[in-house]
Order: sequence, then C-alpha cells, then structure tokens
Amino acid sequence: MSFSIHRIESPKPTDNLLILANSRDLLWAKKYLTTTEQAYLTHAAEQAINYVFFPKGTQGILVHFVELRGNVIDQKEANRRAGNEIISAVTHYRIDVLTILNKSGQNHLTEYVEGMVLGGYQFTKYLSGKDDTFRGAKTINLLAREIAPLALEQLEAVLCATYKARDLVNEPQSYLTAVKLGEEIEALGKAYGFQVETLDKAKIQALKMGGLLAVNKGSFAPPRFSVLEWKHPEAKNAKPVVLVGKGVVFDTGGINLKPTQGSLDMMKCDMAGAATVIGAMVAVAKAKLPIHLIALVPATDNRLGNEAYLPGDVITMYDGTTVEVLNTDAEGRLILADALHYAKKYDPELVLDFATLTGAAVRSLGQHAICYMGTADKKVKTNLENSGNQVYERLVEFPLWKEYGNALKSNIADLKNIGGPTAGQITAGKFLQHFTDYPWLHFDIAGPAFLRAADSYRNKEGTGVGVRLIFEFLRKY
Repeated sequence: MSFSIHRIESPKPTDNLLILANSRDLLWAKKYLTTTEQAYLTHAAEQAINYVFFPKGTQGILVHFVELRGNVIDQKEANRRAGNEIISAVTHYRIDVLTILNKSGQNHLTEYVEGMVLGGYQFTKYLSGKDDTFRGAKTINLLAREIAPLALEQLEAVLCATYKARDLVNEPQSYLTAVKLGEEIEALGKAYGFQVETLDKAKIQALKMGGLLAVNKGSFAPPRFSVLEWKHPEAKNAKPVVLVGKGVVFDTGGINLKPTQGSLDMMKCDMAGAATVIGAMVAVAKAKLPIHLIALVPATDNRLGNEAYLPGDVITMYDGTTVEVLNTDAEGRLILADALHYAKKYDPELVLDFATLTGAAVRSLGQHAICYMGTADKKVKTNLENSGNQVYERLVEFPLWKEYGNALKSNIADLKNIGGPTAGQITAGKFLQHFTDYPWLHFDIAGPAFLRAADSYRNKEGTGVGVRLIFEFLRKY
C-alpha cells in the first residue's frame, strides 16, 4: 500500500480538484464553477451538506466544507476527521490523483491530509482475491505555498511509519513470531537506514536476561532482543534518547490463562509497544532527524507449555533482582525490566517505554488517552504532553508515589510481579521504575493501541498509536 504527497505551484486543467471550503465564504467559487453550480453549492451550504461533487468532463471538482473551530487543537483534529470523512467520496468517484486547494480560511491543511491518509489505511494481506488497494487518493498534490517542503517530507515520513506500525500489529502470530519480528526489524533497518543488532536466545542466555527467558519458557519459538540505532552525524543530543517497546507477539496469559471471550482473541496486539518504537525509528530515519536515537525490543510470546513458568516461581532478572511471579499474565513488565536495565549501558539522556501493559489503564482512560508516569523532569513531561495534544494522542499522568511500591513487597524475593487489586497501572509502573537509574517515562498504551471499531482515521484493530507522538516530540527535541 503506497501513497505520495507533493506540493505543486499550479494544477493542470484536467486535475481533479478537492477544494476545502467554509460554508460562509463562497466567493472563490466564481473561478471554478458555473452560475448553476454556484447556486447549488450555496444551497448545499445552507442545508449543511458536507460535500458536493461536480463532474466537469475530464475533471471533477469536489467541495468539502470544513468549519472553523474554537481553538487550534480542536481545529487540527476536526481537519483530520474531515480528511477521513472525504475518503468515501474519493473512493466512490475513483479519484487516484487529487489536487487539494484550501479556501476554508484556516491553515491546517496538513492535518486534513493526515486524516485522509491514515483513514485510507487497509490491511489486505490475507484477503483472498483482493489487491493491495488504497482507499482514497494515491497521489495527493497540495496547492499550498505556505507549507514548507520539509514539513511535507516529515508528514510523509510519519504517516509511512504509522502504516508500518499498524501492519506489524495487524499481523497474526502465525506469521509474526518473535524470530520473524526480529527479521522484520532488520529489513526495515536496511530499507530506512538505521542499524540493527539482533540478539538470539544464546546471547540472551549469556546476558542472563531472566525476565525475557522466563516468559519465553512455554514457547516453541525462541526469543529475540533487537537493538535499533539511528545516529545522525549532526545529532543535537550528546547522549542518546532510548525507546523501549514491549514485544509480546501473542499473550495467552500463560498458566493464568486469559478469558477466551473478549481478550484472548486480540492478543496479537500485545506487541503494539514494540510496533510503536519500531515505527518511530522508521519515521526518524526516513525524515533524517538530527538526533541520536536507540530502540530496544525484547520479543517473545507468552503461552502454556511443558516448561512454562508458574505462579510462585522466583526468577532472577538481568540486573540481579529476584522476582516472585504471582501472575504469569503480568509478563510484559518482566521483559521490559530486562530492557530497561540494558538501556543503562548507553548512559541515556532520556528513556521512554511503550507497552500494552495493563487492563487498569484501559479501565481508567478507555481508548481516548495514554496513561503515563515516570521520573523525567517537568519540562520533558510538558513537551510530551504538548506533542500529544498536537497529534491528538493525549497523555494523562499518574503518580508514582512511594506508597504504591509497598504493594510489590514479597516475603521470599526482592519484588512481586503484581501489586494489589487496585491501581494496577501504577504498581506496574513502580515495578518498572526499580530497573531504571536515568530520566524515564512509561507509557501504557493498552487502551488506544487496538480498537474493536474504527474511530475516524484511527482504524479498527492496530492504530499505530505513539508513533506520531514520539516523532512530534523528537522533531522539536
């Protein structure tokens, strides 16, 4: 599935035009429409019809009303949703190449394109007899001198990367084992120019990554630990920013088996954190951001097996901490903990981890926000929250007060892998904090990472959440 976005100076007479309009200002229509068409357009505006199509021989003109909103954040999101809304019209009229002209009175055209492209995403790999088609226009030309070429390059990079992340989440585990995920990362590294080192099971055993190895014990497929690195020759940061992504390619819950109805069937998405950081690396490398960025992806499945780890087991983590396992379905924090300790070798400036970690985060915030917490300073948190607002991947901070750590005390080991029945997203964060000694933030994306029904340009199933957030943050880092 491919698309391209270009800025052009003037349209060809035969170009299909999409004109973004404000229903209260239709003076521009005299240049493009006949008197009869103008009258109909005025009627459509009065009747609050969202869009009108005018066939004009070899050319079509599609007018879409995009109304002004009260603030910039709401306007940007309204434009994304409007871009998604127009896809059905573009697809119906089979418009592959579309030139967009903005007459709406507001300057958020790139967000409109963002919604159109993201809403046009499809995962058709396993549909028999279906081409790898694209819903919407394959080529989008913008008549917008005010948009810098660099802005379009970055937009195309982050949209391409979000597609890659969605593809990874949507792949079933029958294809995307931990080994295959490592291979996919290596292929993306070659395609986009970042370095990849893949640690196999023997290397993971040599490092004594007890969390990753314990979760992997019930699997027929070996684990992988991937290290991705992008270092621009003019990187702005002296010490690297490190991303960590949970890569549980399928989560049965282990011996603490998940219910089959409503949860187990969607557990191919439990590597969405890994997809997020992989997608972010693709976006950064494709856009050639001047930054030093490393991503760590511990990968395995979590399933029942003859040698699977059990509730009551005590495991020794990569950093030497002993952990009493009370629930084998609290596995994501075990593999993340090993990766967070591994990150110490880089003396990082900042570490951000992403994971579909807890049902508690979903119960707290639903699908409309990301739960986050951590030890980075206020400026970093503010910048991330601002970035989240800009791309409408909004963040809600939860506390990491020391009292929450009391729930993780074990009688026979250094830690338990779960807390009590309440504040599960926070006690999971407290567990992870134990393995850090640097500025760090944890993002629980369990709610928005995988949707049962589409939410406008956020498609059903894998959404690629977090890719745009990270890129926006690093773009301004």
